[in-house]
Amino acid sequence: MTENEARDEICAAGARLFNRGYVHATAGNISVRLEDGGFLITPTDACLGTLQPQRLARLDAEGKQLAGDRASKTIALHRAIYAATDARSVLHTHSAHCVALTLRPDPRAEQGELLAALTPYFVMKVGRVPLVPYHRPGDAAAAQLVAQRIADYARRGVQLRAVMLARLGPNVWAQDPATAAATLEELEETARLAVLDGGQAAALAPAQIDELRQVFGAQW
Repeated sequence: MTENEARDEICAAGARLFNRGYVHATAGNISVRLEDGGFLITPTDACLGTLQPQRLARLDAEGKQLAGDRASKTIALHRAIYAATDARSVLHTHSAHCVALTLRPDPRAEQGELLAALTPYFVMKVGRVPLVPYHRPGDAAAAQLVAQRIADYARRGVQLRAVMLARLGPNVWAQDPATAAATLEELEETARLAVLDGGQAAALAPAQIDELRQVFGAQW
């Protein structure tokens, strides 16, 4: 996509997430990796529901700001994800149910992950979501851990689409902002089911997950 198209897509995704209640106030951020290796990212303390294309921060390939309002401090984490994947867009939210599960873990989830395989669409559209221990916002150590988790799962043949920062929120990536937003929506709605259910229902059985792998190419 062109830079102008990327600016419009970031703003559209921000409004979509804000209108669904997945971001609030000035929480959250969205970025795109451009064809020249540089980046667009939402400004620090910007409301994702009222973004303006011309005010997005424009950075070069090294993360140095070239234009726009001051870039979100999370660009270091976004750049770590870009370096570890083929993603073209990364977004971060403080989605309430995802964050709630880091305060009260889903008892069915495997150790070190946010959620169990509760629904087929969670398995197909999101997949495994590693839980990264709490670090203060903007801490470079969190970016290093996220890159490590991506590499660890890749060695197991699993390409991650998301990670969860404890007490902060998910980071989700895809080839464009709209797809990343759709993945985030599936993740947050599954987290909401887990919170409402309270850990009572069983997760999908291994044979059911294997069927999703074979029929739909799901990675789990």
